Amino acid sequence: MARLLYKLGSTAHRRWPFFIAGWLLLVVVVGAIAGVASKPFNDEFTIPGIPSEKAADIQKELFPDSGDAFDDATVNVVVAAPKGHTLAEKPYADAIADLVTEIPGLPQMDADALQPGLVDPTTAADALEKQYVDGAKAAGGDVAQAKEDAAAISPLSADGRIGTLSFEWDVDTVADLKATSVEALEDLLHETTADTGLVAEANGQGMTVQEAPGGTAELIGLGIALVVLLLSFGSLVAAGMPLVNAVFGVGLSMAGVSAMTAFMDLSSSTTALSSMIGLAVGIDYTLFILARYRTELHHTDDRRHAAGIAVGTAGSAVVFAGLTVLIALSALSVVGIPFLTSMGLAAAATVLIAVLVALTLLPALLGMTKSWTFRGRHVPVPGLRWMRIRQYSPKRDQDGLVVNNGVRWARVLAKAPVAWVLGVVVLLGALAVPISQMYLAFPSDSTAASDTTQRKAADLAEEAFGPGRQGPFAVVVDGRGITGDEQRTEAFDRVVDWAAGQDDVANAQLVATNAPRDDKGVPNGPATGAIIQIIPASGPDDPKTLDLLEALREGQSAIEDETGTTVGVTGLTAITTDVSDQLNGALPVYLAVVIGLAFILLMLVFRSILIPLTATLGFLLSVLATLGATVAIFQEGAFGIFEGQPIVSFIPIFVIGVVFGLAMDYQVFLVTRMREAHVHGLSTHEAVVDGFRNSARVVTAAAAIMIAVFSGFILEDDAIIKSMGFALALAIVFDAFIVRMVLIPSLLYILGEKAWWLPGWLDRILPNVDVEGASLERDSIPGAVTRTDDVDDLDDDLDQDRELAGV
Repeated sequence: MARLLYKLGSTAHRRWPFFIAGWLLLVVVVGAIAGVASKPFNDEFTIPGIPSEKAADIQKELFPDSGDAFDDATVNVVVAAPKGHTLAEKPYADAIADLVTEIPGLPQMDADALQPGLVDPTTAADALEKQYVDGAKAAGGDVAQAKEDAAAISPLSADGRIGTLSFEWDVDTVADLKATSVEALEDLLHETTADTGLVAEANGQGMTVQEAPGGTAELIGLGIALVVLLLSFGSLVAAGMPLVNAVFGVGLSMAGVSAMTAFMDLSSSTTALSSMIGLAVGIDYTLFILARYRTELHHTDDRRHAAGIAVGTAGSAVVFAGLTVLIALSALSVVGIPFLTSMGLAAAATVLIAVLVALTLLPALLGMTKSWTFRGRHVPVPGLRWMRIRQYSPKRDQDGLVVNNGVRWARVLAKAPVAWVLGVVVLLGALAVPISQMYLAFPSDSTAASDTTQRKAADLAEEAFGPGRQGPFAVVVDGRGITGDEQRTEAFDRVVDWAAGQDDVANAQLVATNAPRDDKGVPNGPATGAIIQIIPASGPDDPKTLDLLEALREGQSAIEDETGTTVGVTGLTAITTDVSDQLNGALPVYLAVVIGLAFILLMLVFRSILIPLTATLGFLLSVLATLGATVAIFQEGAFGIFEGQPIVSFIPIFVIGVVFGLAMDYQVFLVTRMREAHVHGLSTHEAVVDGFRNSARVVTAAAAIMIAVFSGFILEDDAIIKSMGFALALAIVFDAFIVRMVLIPSLLYILGEKAWWLPGWLDRILPNVDVEGASLERDSIPGAVTRTDDVDDLDDDLDQDRELAGV
């Protein structure tokens, strides 16, 4: 592999106009396809096979006009009179009337559309109770029970102070909703409160604007990355290359995703993970090869040869590092959730592009910029001397070897490796303790930030109607297998009684049938299906509600056998719970696939069993500590940084997948230099020091850039993106700086030569991929003294190159 990549890198350096033109042509072609043939993203949320989805499918068969729990853009407006007053009082009744009149005039509203829920709560509550009582009297039923059922779904609180109105935006799905429409509604509600004293807040799916991060996070990450790169290379040209490559790669991948919509349905969330990961690995992979190129300038006058060596050695590590990330992201498809699959595959494609850009576009740019890459004090144009930020002049020992902070740190670890190992295990183990309290759920209005209108509306609704109104279950009853109309009606009633008899049920009642109706809405035929609404006594994020769902599912077969119906439980709470269960169930399989394939790759790279094993165990420590710290900070609200809320269900599997890939990046970047030194005759102790001499600075810079990119996403408003950015940034801190820079070298010191042990039969089976570039003809042998030629005897261009290379 090293020889092949050497040829690729040296050819790209020599034929740089063709390589740059080729990449630009590819961007034009993909961009043209995206501009001409791309289709809108499809954000329909479907997860085939989960119980709530099956129930929702039955509901659509029986009730073709029924909505979708995820996609319906319904808004609940909660209004409240001051304490001691009621909504029926004239000032507040008039304010509600104004709201009913003005809401249809908002953007993305059809003023002529029928909005049955947009009614004064007092009027609606009276009408609802009358309807229930009249129905009970006509059927000879229980009037008291009818009043209780009416109160359970009434839009007005028992004291008449708090009420709800509802309406639906004129959009196909929530994804079509614009932020300006939601802002217009919020402005109207704020004006109502300010002018009349009527508290008006809103929540529901129709208050969710599905927008990609606005670019602030990326800009912050890129800005910090530029500072780190300037400090690393001291040259504006060199510092700009990783950024240019990363932005180029992400832009190409985003255009590719857009172009792929012409051939398949993709959700708008597909690009979210791609941009986050693409920027990070795009910068890191280019940085690693560029740093190796600068090192090679210590040993050769031939820039083309230096570029070939850099791509042949560091590029080999980049290939295998990229493969681990590709495996981790592509394996998200085993979860069985379509939008997760598309996100993982799109992000994997972005990583692949980042690898190809680093291997080909970077050496082409080096060929184009020539000696300008690392310009030093001899910038010939006075006005351009600002391009040199600082000069890199490392100290050397008596043998001429560089002595930098990486070397000093490696020697500190060598003094007490056992103590360092124990310290890391204790520290990360302690941070992992809160993981036992992890509670996974989806973001909801009741867990939103306390200063949002969604949270205020949820709190008012809970005060008025109890927590269960925020997350009701819908039990779909299919009676098509029952022949008699009377028996079917009795079966529906029996299912209602069964549902009402479960623990933690505040109310259960039949709310709809699919009986045909006349022009006045009066049933004039038999019903074959029914919907029973269950209002739990607990909130949607309460474990008791999840216990209720489990009890309903466990008793489902028995009630079906008893009544002859088909029963299914759905609703937003049921769907999100099923998604969480599917994620948890897929996690062991996902881990087995990712760790198994990556372990094989690492054996190929290091030709060792113990090094891949220690790398994997170190990853487990870092990811457990990350999840534990995320629980403490995000869920429990430690230190008051964030308001406590459940951990988003997707976070653990995302963190595991992404962090595993990036952790193996750092493992490959750092330990391949140690392996290279060991192959060339150095002892394990000396190889560790040499690895830190050459790679510690690069890994530190790469990790700092990753942390900067991920931390920028903490500033986003979206709870999923915020928590994901926090967890990923923290994971990089733990894995790069604690595991890879402390635990792994300490373990190598302890293991000594045994670290490289590989059974003979396995050594014969495994192909030799030559990541360390042993087959390449070069002067840069690990542990060898770098050149100290008098720069005055060299031509000006090479003098300027070597100045920042430390010559």
